[in-house]
Amino acid sequence: MNIVYAMGQGGAGAPGGSGGFASFIPLILMFVIFYFLLIRPQQKKTKEHRQMIDSLKTGDRIITSGGLHGRITGISDNALTVEIAEKVRVKVNRGSVTALAQTTPPPAVTKKDKKNKSDNGKA
Repeated sequence: MNIVYAMGQGGAGAPGGSGGFASFIPLILMFVIFYFLLIRPQQKKTKEHRQMIDSLKTGDRIITSGGLHGRITGISDNALTVEIAEKVRVKVNRGSVTALAQTTPPPAVTKKDKKNKSDNGKA
């Protein structure tokens, strides 16, 4: 009785042990791609956010993760006192600050400016 083995040991296609390392190359390439496309940008963003939180000072205008806009009136180790309206102050965790708001408000649009813009659009 003749038995033929399709996958024998040490066939012509795999001399030595290089077949084991060659099978890891696609896995290594996938890790490198994930690192440069996902992991590294996220670490950079986290580092910039941490630096922004560490540099907060009284008087800065901030936006919290909940959407509150306000001005910092007090700072402690883990919390900030934020004035969101005149005589309305809330305490928020430092980590909930997502961004610094513009320090100078945009110029107010007058009725005359609105009228000029609408006239320009009709031409």
